[in-house]
Amino acid sequence: MNSKLNNTTTLAENKVLILYILIKLNREIKQDDLFQIITSINEINYFYFKQVLTDLIDSKLVGSYTKEKESVIKITTEGINAYTLTEDVLPGIIKLKADNTFEKEFHSIEQQASVIAEFIPRDENNYTIKCKIVEKNETIFEVKTFVGTREMAKRIVDNWNTNANKIYPKILNLLLEDEKN
Repeated sequence: MNSKLNNTTTLAENKVLILYILIKLNREIKQDDLFQIITSINEINYFYFKQVLTDLIDSKLVGSYTKEKESVIKITTEGINAYTLTEDVLPGIIKLKADNTFEKEFHSIEQQASVIAEFIPRDENNYTIKCKIVEKNETIFEVKTFVGTREMAKRIVDNWNTNANKIYPKILNLLLEDEKN
C-alpha cells in the first residue's frame, strides 16, 4: 500500500513539474526538449515521461500540435488553472532545483534548436537538403537545394551544422551585394 501511495505522489509531482516548466517557458516546445529539461531536474525515464505527458494531453492540460512539420506542446488555460490548484504538490526542493536548472537547460536547447539541417532522398541519385536557422520557434532563414549524391548531401548538412554562424552572414552579404559590371 505504501509503495502505491509513493507512486501516486511521484506521478502527481511529475505532472505538476511539467506544468510548472511549461508555465515558466510560456511558449511551445518539442517533447524531447521538454524531456531534456525535466530529466535535468528530476530523474525520470523516457517512457514514464511520455506516459505522464500523454495523461496531461488527454486531460487537455497540455496541447499538442504540429508547427512547421514539428510536433510541439504548450500548456493550455486549463493546465495553468490546474497548476494553480495543485502547485503545493510540488516539493519546494524540486521547485528550487527547477528554477536553478531551467535557465541553463533552456538556453542550451535554444542554441541546439537554432541551427537545423537535414537531407531527404528523393531517389538514389537525388537528395533534397534543407538548412534552417530558427529563433524562438520561428524560422528566420531557410535554404533548400538539391544534390546528386548522398555524400554531397551529408557534407552540406554537416558543414551547415558546424559552420552556420559563418555561412549565414556570407549568404546575406551575397544577397545584399550590388552587382557591378
